[in-house]
Amino acid sequence: MTSRNSASFVGFACVLIASALWGTTGTTATFAKGVSPLGIGAVAMGLGGLLLALTALHSIARSRARIAAQWPMLILGALSVAVYPLAFYSSMHLAGVAIGTVISIGSAPLAASLIERFFDGQRLTTRWLLGAAAGLAGAALLTFSESHGSGGATDATAVLYGILLGLVSGLLYAHYSWVARRLMQAGIPPRAAMGSIFGVGGTLLLPVLLFTGAPLLASSTNIAVGIYMALVPVLVAYVLFAYGLARVSATMATTLSLLEPVIAAVLAVVIVGERLPAEGWMGIGLIVGSLFILTLPMPGRRRRAEPRQSAAAVDAALPTR
Repeated sequence: MTSRNSASFVGFACVLIASALWGTTGTTATFAKGVSPLGIGAVAMGLGGLLLALTALHSIARSRARIAAQWPMLILGALSVAVYPLAFYSSMHLAGVAIGTVISIGSAPLAASLIERFFDGQRLTTRWLLGAAAGLAGAALLTFSESHGSGGATDATAVLYGILLGLVSGLLYAHYSWVARRLMQAGIPPRAAMGSIFGVGGTLLLPVLLFTGAPLLASSTNIAVGIYMALVPVLVAYVLFAYGLARVSATMATTLSLLEPVIAAVLAVVIVGERLPAEGWMGIGLIVGSLFILTLPMPGRRRRAEPRQSAAAVDAALPTR
């Protein structure tokens, strides 16, 4: 395995592990009784974002000149980080854990491909199209199965608003992933890039946390949920995601994140008690298949050098420790 293939494999693995951790958020949020989705989103990305920035403070300080030079991109990314969790958790609250997660993450690859094609002129490979098609077909089956399994008990208008908010969160997720990679391609280390975006975004979420976060202190369970949401799906997962994003494109990263709704759907069935019919499990199979299509190495083929900065060039700019 070449060094470039090895770096890509590590990038795939980091993004997949991060996606698995993100898949636990919807089920975990159901244990926080009386906490609004805005409160959950604010504590997860607000407190978690600030913690992520603190752990990357040294790296941010060393890269402050490069970060300052990229301040328009930083602000755009931070705004996406601030609005994303509010839309994401509201989507799950209105449409259900499985549907909200599937729509949010399932729409992100398409959004990422449009962003990269429009701003970077990046061509979409046949392999990516096949993987994305399989993953999105699986996401559609999951959505249909969840709706069918509810037996019509869920309010149709609420589900529609949940789906719309899921599309918004998918676009925002793709956007801040793209911004983070652009910062890395400008020579900013992954931890500094992600830490600065999430630090500013987390600061923007503090007023929301102030007005909606009081129920988080109502019980020890709610406190535990708040701590978990800030530490694991944000701090740990986004450190892994940043490392992976330096080695794969934003389009590939968001497509690999289709693992998240699989984890979310399984946990929703096993723990929350949501019903998942046969077509839902078929959807999970398609999503897992898409991950194999995207991540299995293709022997005997070499990529042409890309005109824009490659993952190897990004790696060379990263700190060794």
